[in-house]
Amino acid sequence: MQALQQALGYTFRDIAHLRRALTHPSTKQPDNQRLEFLGDAILEFCVSDMLYHKYTDFQEGALTARRAALVCERTLSVLAHSLDLGRCLVMGNGEIQTGGREKPSILADAVEAVLAAIYVDGGYEAVREVIFRLFKDEDKLVAPRVKDDKSALQEYTQAHELGLPAYRIIDTTGPDHDRQFVAEVLICGRRAATGQGTSKKSAEQMAARAALKRCQDEE
Repeated sequence: MQALQQALGYTFRDIAHLRRALTHPSTKQPDNQRLEFLGDAILEFCVSDMLYHKYTDFQEGALTARRAALVCERTLSVLAHSLDLGRCLVMGNGEIQTGGREKPSILADAVEAVLAAIYVDGGYEAVREVIFRLFKDEDKLVAPRVKDDKSALQEYTQAHELGLPAYRIIDTTGPDHDRQFVAEVLICGRRAATGQGTSKKSAEQMAARAALKRCQDEE
């Protein structure tokens, strides 16, 4: 845990807080779920604070979308890997055998729990400093997501409380060796856009890209 504290740039006064944050529910011991609950709120507030002061020309929608991209499971799991957090987790044998140390959901939850542990141990200024440092190079954390249009659309719809997009293939043309698929994406049950590709996945990505552009143009 010493290496983790060095990576965080924070030394715990009471190491029991960090141990609790790293304990997965599968251990049947006092676990990190309460800390995860607290950490989720702390992280969202601190990232909101950071973005508000960093991007003074961003309107609410842009700030909300940026925050959603930073505090989502995928970004937090990337951050967890940079901290080598998975190696420090305490979990049951069953969870370990099924790759629990690499599961994005578990890693993201652990990041939130660790941040809450810092808050409990050292107060708001301590956790704020850690969060600002961890998210300083935010573009590097978000960059891997740029090519994934479905993820980008999902972040947008969740940030705007529109629920999850739904996809379905509505047409297939061409011979087996040259198939063309047409997909549509539904937002709130209504068609938002369509896309065409040589595979179902690529058609869905194109539909997501078109829908995201349409949503952003209408803001």
